[in-house]
Amino acid sequence: MKKWPLIIMMAAIVGLILAFIIGQILPNMRTTSSDIEVNITDPALIKQGEYVARTADCVACHTTLDGETYAGGLPMLTPLGAIYSTNITPDKETGIGQYTFTDFKNAVKHGVRRDNKALYPAMPYPSYQLMPDEDLAAMYAFFMSDVKPVKQANLKSELPPVTNWRWPLAYWQAIFDPKRNFVAESDDAVLARGQYLVEGPGHCGSCHTGRGIGFQEIALNNADSEEYLSGAVIDGWRAKSIRGEHRGLATWTVAELNDFFKTGRTDTTAAFGAMAEVVEHSTQYMTDYDINAMSSYLKILSPAPNKEKTLPAKKEVTTQKLLDGNYDSRGSILYAEYCQVCHRADGKGVARIFPALDGNSAVYAKNADSVLQITLSGGRMPETPHDRMAFTMPEFINLSDTDVAEVVNYVRNSWTNQAPEIGVDDVVKMRAFLAKKPKTSTDIAPDLSIDTQTKGAK
Repeated sequence: MKKWPLIIMMAAIVGLILAFIIGQILPNMRTTSSDIEVNITDPALIKQGEYVARTADCVACHTTLDGETYAGGLPMLTPLGAIYSTNITPDKETGIGQYTFTDFKNAVKHGVRRDNKALYPAMPYPSYQLMPDEDLAAMYAFFMSDVKPVKQANLKSELPPVTNWRWPLAYWQAIFDPKRNFVAESDDAVLARGQYLVEGPGHCGSCHTGRGIGFQEIALNNADSEEYLSGAVIDGWRAKSIRGEHRGLATWTVAELNDFFKTGRTDTTAAFGAMAEVVEHSTQYMTDYDINAMSSYLKILSPAPNKEKTLPAKKEVTTQKLLDGNYDSRGSILYAEYCQVCHRADGKGVARIFPALDGNSAVYAKNADSVLQITLSGGRMPETPHDRMAFTMPEFINLSDTDVAEVVNYVRNSWTNQAPEIGVDDVVKMRAFLAKKPKTSTDIAPDLSIDTQTKGAK
């Protein structure tokens, strides 16, 4: 009987060794070679590659606040600790200067580094694998010839021992990232292009689709499930559903979506948080055709399952109470003191300057994380050349937890808004999260010139 523990231990060791060996082999089964010969000095190819890199939003993750473009180092918080984006400049020692096109393609498309080790799935290679090799060749030419080499060593992850091993990621890839090709849902060229941009390089599902037990996207496209793009919480923000229900995109028009992707705002709302960075670094640079294609595709998506297609009508009584000075709650007093001067008594704000609070689906989302985060930490609109300036939301971190809960609940349930109430505990949790979260360019108000806050992120 005493031999059994030893036998079990030996079996476990053998099993671990076998799993390790297979984990070394699996990446080889994902990678592919390429016969494409890339002329990295071709100006037209470089220009095409720059555009493809914009559609893929590479700069947002691989550039830190005040850091060198594409030099990496941006922390990404996970439940187990931070991991850091890598240097993808053509520096030969610390970047990707030694990468061949095949190495580059396998990293971007299949999540396998030049040394045959798996990349963390924070890199959206499940989406990028839909990109054609020709686009990746153009992007390779851009990175190798037009991006400035930066000698900056990559930072090690802060994941605890064992969980920071690379070889188990090969199993994650085998289970959750099977090889697939782009399959258009429609014969319409505009809708097919929009689907490709949303599903592929735009990797919208990385933020707007919920995650499963393995931190995998629960659906990679609309054909998989209507849970695709139905909303998720990432980096402390509620990435809203971008499907067809009321709290999704039901109240948006294609024209409004086009305006939003191009400028980061409409007459009633504005991009904030992670979405502000998407607009600032990616979508504003896209052609009008591609923007309209994305918007048109998103607008044909059905409502997410188990979500309200419409909300019941609600009589609006808030405006007159505020105009009359009838402050019937602590929340109304706080709103009048801190919010009303910009967002107005009617909650409509000022077109393209101060976003509306009434009827803003980001405000009355069932999950209040976005409202809490922007109330506590502030933020700013994306910088684009299409409007006068990027306006700033100040932080109200000095308000007490109780007052934050009061004013947030007031805003989320005043005028025509209808949303679940939050508690003081929700505010406490958000404060704790923000204390650990690194600042990004769109979290911080500009000094005198916005350019000083976005160095290296153009």
